[in-house]
Amino acid sequence: MCSILIDGIDTLCDSDETVKAIIEPRKNEIISLLEKYIKEIETFNEAYGLVKVSNRDELIIKHILDSLAPLGIISRLLPRSPLQIADAGSGAGLPGIPLAIALPNQFTLIERMGRRAGFLFSTTALLRLPNVSIEEKELERIESNQFDIVTFRAFSPLEPKILKTLFRVCKETGIIAAYKGKREKAEQEILSVEKYCSRSEIIPYSVPFLDEQRHLAVLKAKTIN
Repeated sequence: MCSILIDGIDTLCDSDETVKAIIEPRKNEIISLLEKYIKEIETFNEAYGLVKVSNRDELIIKHILDSLAPLGIISRLLPRSPLQIADAGSGAGLPGIPLAIALPNQFTLIERMGRRAGFLFSTTALLRLPNVSIEEKELERIESNQFDIVTFRAFSPLEPKILKTLFRVCKETGIIAAYKGKREKAEQEILSVEKYCSRSEIIPYSVPFLDEQRHLAVLKAKTIN
């Protein structure tokens, strides 16, 4: 087993009781699935251009642990466990696949590029993730009012056009959880879209072994009567 992955998972569990409650009962299974997923990314990364990394440790820290680091925040976003979660512009399956490995909820990975969608189909089949489905299409073609939470990580900056599209696929009570870096940049992006939001919040989170600012931008659409 990969020590940096195990140590990172342990750190996440130690820092958040919600994460610990989610991961600890299935810890060995979760780590095993994550290791298989990491191997698949490494195998196909050069051909498909999935992530920009120079070594396995960087892949684990900047992509796998970063995807899982706000797990507790995401789990607490709704008063009940969300039933449907979408990962917009999923690419290599980040953060969707790590979250789906940890959580029992139904995940939909939305990816328009054929090669990357093919990677998602083959990888989720290999991992035997029954709670994951894949939509190989543009976000604009996804049916409206489906999801309790829509995550996106390296999909696009927050700007009105993309935000409206993301809100469209959310249920009325749904929210967007956008993975962001420095707080100042996240604040600038939210300023450009806050008039469309009834709620906006920037929540810091820490990634084990990563000395960089990371934040989750949480947005809820205004209800127009």
